[in-house]
Amino acid sequence: MKTSISKKLFKLLPVLAVAFFINSITFMQVSKAQENEAFKSAGKWLVGLKVLNLDPDVDSVTSIGGEAKVDDDTVPELDIRYFITDNIAIEAIFGTTEHSVSAVGTALGNVNLGTVKVLPPTFTLQYHFNSESRFLPYIGAGINYTFFYDDNPGDAVGISYKDDFGFALNIGFDYVINDNNYFNIDIKKYTLSTDTVIDAGAAGIATASVDLDPLAISIGYGWRF
Repeated sequence: MKTSISKKLFKLLPVLAVAFFINSITFMQVSKAQENEAFKSAGKWLVGLKVLNLDPDVDSVTSIGGEAKVDDDTVPELDIRYFITDNIAIEAIFGTTEHSVSAVGTALGNVNLGTVKVLPPTFTLQYHFNSESRFLPYIGAGINYTFFYDDNPGDAVGISYKDDFGFALNIGFDYVINDNNYFNIDIKKYTLSTDTVIDAGAAGIATASVDLDPLAISIGYGWRF
């Protein structure tokens, strides 16, 4: 597993986001401030460029015992939001991560299973709360379809991953900088699984059912159109 200052900072973001979220709720009013009303108007687009950390929370069952380990990765991310109403938006996010994979404590010992790239485009329906603060909190839920590609089997002869649908819960906030720009922190918790087939050569074929259930934390800057 990778350990770095950037990862530790990302681990703190959920706490900060919840604190800002609670702060924003405190200032909520039925009537919105004029600047925020304009910022969240129906028909507006928000486009963000962010840094995303995707950290799997792995639970696995393998045919050779032991457990799977999958490290985290930090990459650029693009998100696009469209406001259907002043409070309801649809969001699409795009980013691809690369993860080191291993199996530990198996009948074959600890096995390096190389790397795999993950592309999980996610579509979310969000509710944006009214607020007179510059902090504009939201919650949401959505679906994604995860593609596994460009796998390197490491010590194995070959490996394959099954693509699959998943779900995501979402919480976050925008901080209004001016009429056309904002800062964003976003947290998504996914339910995501894959079935893996590993060709271990002379040792035979091994299989694994892996729940990845990653936590995705992103932070970045955006533009309103």
